[in-house]
Amino acid sequence: MAKILVVDDETNILMVLEVRLKKMGYEVITALDGQEGLAKARLENPDLILLDIMLPKLDGFRVCRMLKYDKKFQHIPIILLSARSQDSDIQTGQDQGANAYMTKPFQTEALLAKIQELLNPEQK
Repeated sequence: MAKILVVDDETNILMVLEVRLKKMGYEVITALDGQEGLAKARLENPDLILLDIMLPKLDGFRVCRMLKYDKKFQHIPIILLSARSQDSDIQTGQDQGANAYMTKPFQTEALLAKIQELLNPEQK
């Protein structure tokens, strides 16, 4: 069973994602700010991370960059989730090493499909 870390400061989004992902058979870990998310990523070594950009303490771009530039964690796929939908934000996410960028509100089915794609790249 794959382990997914969800980092978002909006508790309703956190709860919805947690319930939906658990229903799909994933183990779910949550964090409410960037600092906690970074710590849990390093401690738990999840198989995938769903990461909001606008977070207290450390923003998602910094968390993404810190993980992607660390050899121990750079293999973990990161999907950035954000209400920020400008091309410059998406480009910044790519520059920080994110594997995907989805804007809020997101379609749950599209998010689940992207998770599957990143967790099982050989099934493309």
